[in-house]
Formats: sequence, structure tokens, C-alpha cells
Amino acid sequence: MNEQPINEQPTNDLDFEGWACPLPLRNQPTIVLGHGGGGTMSADLIEQLFLPAFGGAADAGLGDAAVLPRPNGRLAISTDTFVVKPMFFPGGSIGDLAVNGTVNDLAMVGARPLYLSTAFILAEGTPMADVGAVATALGKAAERAGVHLVTGDTKVVDHHSGDGVYINTTGVGVVPDGVDIRPDRARPGDVVLISGAIGEHGVAVMSVRDGIDFDTPVRSDTAPLHELVAEMIATGADIHVLRDPTRGGVSATINELARAADIGIGLLDRALPIPEEVRDACGLLGLDPLEVANEGKLLAIVPADDADRVLAAMRRHPLGRQACIIGQCTTDHPQVVTLRTGLGATRVLTPPIGEQLPRIC
Repeated sequence: MNEQPINEQPTNDLDFEGWACPLPLRNQPTIVLGHGGGGTMSADLIEQLFLPAFGGAADAGLGDAAVLPRPNGRLAISTDTFVVKPMFFPGGSIGDLAVNGTVNDLAMVGARPLYLSTAFILAEGTPMADVGAVATALGKAAERAGVHLVTGDTKVVDHHSGDGVYINTTGVGVVPDGVDIRPDRARPGDVVLISGAIGEHGVAVMSVRDGIDFDTPVRSDTAPLHELVAEMIATGADIHVLRDPTRGGVSATINELARAADIGIGLLDRALPIPEEVRDACGLLGLDPLEVANEGKLLAIVPADDADRVLAAMRRHPLGRQACIIGQCTTDHPQVVTLRTGLGATRVLTPPIGEQLPRIC
């Protein structure tokens, strides 16, 4: 074997300019792999970025596990992952969406949300300023919702494996005694209500995608719905079903409810609160507004005798001022949803086959 003399330089060509230090410096303008290594850089990211950004919503411990006091009532738990692109859109960001989405999932079973875990998956090269803005939005949303951020995690993936910021949140809440809200409780004769305008979130996200520009800006409706739900429950009405029509919009959600309860549901086209700007944007893009996602609206199915007082309670709350009745449950056409048009014709409202708008939540 021919050995190279120890004092000779290598003869092969090396691209030293393309090399990167395997242990990056701590002060970085972007996320680097070292921030996910569990060492000093990881600690800096938590202590210097996440904890200040979370503000009063952050539990001081914020360890790998949280020990929580036992609440009075039944526990509810929900988890969700958020991958919206772009991370910032009119009316919100992936930060508020991560809080509001999980808070709303708890609210849809009548739970009062108490605690959230937060797990961030950060792509290498993501600007630190963007991470800080997302974390700040998340902290403010948690404070507004009155929930505590009690545990969390951070992972960093290389830029080929991720894109920006992904967030997973798990929420824990408590359901008051006497509340029984679930999809299979819908009954023929029940009335279907919605809390407000349809399709705003999906259109808001699409409006800032590459190459799309709407003359009339549409803002996302992202908001926590648990206080609205509490007002509805406080009426004493026997609320049968609550659902937030997120991915797949009203069409997907109402079809799921019809199948779950083995009933038919009839909707009135003229009663559906679709803003003109949403209808115009969907017309331009070839979308059905009923299949566009919402992040701050709920569907409620209640007995006909309770509909008026539930509707009045919804309209007294800021997030329910546009609430209205949009349909009724029936024994006709079980597991099928129909839509009666303004001309008196009836068509079947089928659920979307796939996702019209990728990465909207």
C-alpha cells in the first residue's frame, strides 16, 4: 500500500466553500440543525424565543411531562397537527390556528379547554424572526382562550424534509355534568344552525398563495369557540351535536353527521350565509364555498323546541352575531344531505372527494 507522506497536502479537489460547521454558532438568523440537538442551542431556543413569546400562557415548568390537578367533571382530550401554507395569512397565522383549532375540537364536545401541549417541527433555514412571530401569535391566542401551555417539544428537520413551521397541539378540557354532545345524537325534526359566514378561512389562505390576488381581501375567521359554546349550553337546551366545519367545509361535515346519526339532512340554499367576496373568489377559482374550510364557525343540531333560545344566545355573542338556521333533520333519505335551491329544485350535497385547498390548516 502506498501511503501519502504526512506533510503532503491532499491532491484531490475539495469544495471548502460548500462546507458547513457541524456545530453552528449559537446566534443564528435562521433555524439550524443544532437547534434540535437537545444541547445548549436547544435550551437557548426555548428560553430566549419560545418562553418569552408564549408570555403568560406558558407554565413555568414546561417540562417533558406535566402534572395537572384533577378537575371536576369528565376529561376531554384532542390532538391536531397544523401545516398551513403560507404560515401567515390575512386574519391569522399557523400560531393562532394551532391554539384555536384544538380549543375548538374540545369545545365541540362541550368541554372547557384548560391545558395545551405544543410540539414544533422546524425546517432548517426557517428565519428565526418567522419562528418568533408564530410563537408569539400562539402565546397570545392561548392567553385569549384562557388555556395554559404546560408541556412541549421541538424538533428540527433538514430543509429537504420540511417546510417552515409545523405545529402539533394536544388539548385537555373538562365537560360539565349533564352535557352530552356527540354526532349520533341528531334526531329527525332537529334544527341545524350555523354560527356565521361560510368559507372565509380557506379563501383567506388562498388569497396569499403565489399568483393569486383578490380585489376584495378576505380575512380568516380563526377564533376560539368555547365561550360561544358555553353560552349555548347555559340556555339549558339539550344540544345534540356540535361540529366545526374545517377541512372539507360545511359539505364534508354535514355529510359526516348524517351518516353518524343515520338520518337525512335538508339544507336551504338561500339560508346559507356565504359572503359575496367568498362566493366571487370561489367562482374565480372554480371552488364550491360549501367545501371551503372554516376555522371559527360551528354547526349545531338542536331540538326544534330549543332552536329559538339557542339561536338568541348565539347572536348575543360576538362570534355568533350572524348565526342562523340553515336546515332540518329528517327521516327521508337517511345518510344523505340535500340542498333546496332558490328555484325550488333539490340536489344532493355530496362530500368532497379530495381536498380542494391543500394545507389550509
